[in-house]
Amino acid sequence: MQRRHFLRTALATSLASSTAFRALALGKNNRYRKDIGLQLYTLRNQIGQDPVATLKAVADAGYKQVEPYGFPHANPMIEAAKDFGLAVNSTHFAWESVTNPSKDGIPPFSSIIERAKKTGLTHLVVPYLHDHERGDLDAYKRLADNCNKAAAEAKTAGIQLSYHNHSFEFEPQKGGKSGYDVLIDEFSPEMQFELDVFWVVVGGKNPAKLIKSLKGHISQLHLKDLKKGLDLPIYGSVSKDAFKELGNGMIDMEPIIEAAEYAGVEHCHVEQDQSPDPLASVQQSIKHLATL
Repeated sequence: MQRRHFLRTALATSLASSTAFRALALGKNNRYRKDIGLQLYTLRNQIGQDPVATLKAVADAGYKQVEPYGFPHANPMIEAAKDFGLAVNSTHFAWESVTNPSKDGIPPFSSIIERAKKTGLTHLVVPYLHDHERGDLDAYKRLADNCNKAAAEAKTAGIQLSYHNHSFEFEPQKGGKSGYDVLIDEFSPEMQFELDVFWVVVGGKNPAKLIKSLKGHISQLHLKDLKKGLDLPIYGSVSKDAFKELGNGMIDMEPIIEAAEYAGVEHCHVEQDQSPDPLASVQQSIKHLATL
C-alpha cells in the first residue's frame, strides 16, 4: 500500500511539474513569444526595394527583434530596424571569413567582429556552406576547427559564434556518421548551434529531441514550417512550396518551444525562405505563435 501510494504521489508530482513547465513554456509571457524575432532573409526582395517601409511592417506585425543577413553589408536594414524599436542581437554574415579565411577578397574575421561590436551585436552566425566546404567527414572536421578558432576570438569581444544548419549536414556518410555528428563531437564549448527546425525535419531528425540533446550548446532557433506529405529525408534543396507559415505545415511548434526553454536557447526567429507573399506569411506566422 505504501509503495502504491508513493507511486501515485510521484506520478501526480511529475504530471503537475510537467504541466507547470508547459504553461511556463507556452504561456503569453513566454520569453520567446515576447521577444520573437524574424530572420530578414524572408523579406529580402521587399528590403531590396524599401528597407524602411519593410522594417516598419515587421514592427507593426508584432516582432520584437530581427536577424539581418549579409553582414557587414547590412546597414540599411539594421538602421531601419532600430528606428522602429526592433532589437538587433544577431546576424548572418560573410561566413567565408571563418570557413575559408585565406580566400582572396574575404574580409578578416577580426574586422567582422569589430563591426559587430560597434553595431551592438551579441551573436554572429555562419549561415551556409558551399559544396566545396562540405564534402566528407574530414571536411566537417576542418570546418569545426576553423569555427572553434573563430568562436574563441569572438568570445573575447563578448560575441557568440554559432552555426546554422540545412539538411545536407544530416546525410549519413562513412560508418553511418553525418557531418552534423562531427560538428557535435568537434565543436568547442565556445562554439554553438543556431538550429533551423525546418531543415532538421527535412534531414529526417526530430527537432525537439535534438534541441534537448544539445542542451547548453544551442544559442538560437529558426522556426519555420514544412509542407505535409513530403518523402523524407531530403539531403538537398526542396521545392518552393515546401516552405509554409507556422501552423500551416507538419511541424508542431509547441514541443520545440518547450525544448528551447529546457536547452537554454536565447533567441527564436521566424523564417520562411520562400513565399508568394512574404509579408503576409510573416504576419500569419506570428499570429499562430500567439495562439499556442
